[in-house]
Amino acid sequence: MKYRKKPVVIEAFRWTGGVDQTEDPEWIVEAIKDGRVAIISDSYNTPYMVIQTLEGRHIAQPGDYIIKGVAGELYPRKPDIFERTYEVAK
Repeated sequence: MKYRKKPVVIEAFRWTGGVDQTEDPEWIVEAIKDGRVAIISDSYNTPYMVIQTLEGRHIAQPGDYIIKGVAGELYPRKPDIFERTYEVAK
């Protein structure tokens, strides 16, 4: 049997990991404050984001999209998958 994903509107933003990230949505700021999300730098001073998802910890790298799902859950998506799966809601 085949299934189609229901059309659902989500919130998302592309995380740059740099000083060019001029605005973060309030929901990611709250997730950082409450410990569900942490931004860490590796030994080369490259930032990455650790996100507590429903499936466990996931890592987001600069350029990845961060998605807030229909139940408020957070998870990262690589740009190529995000762009094939989502389009701008009108």
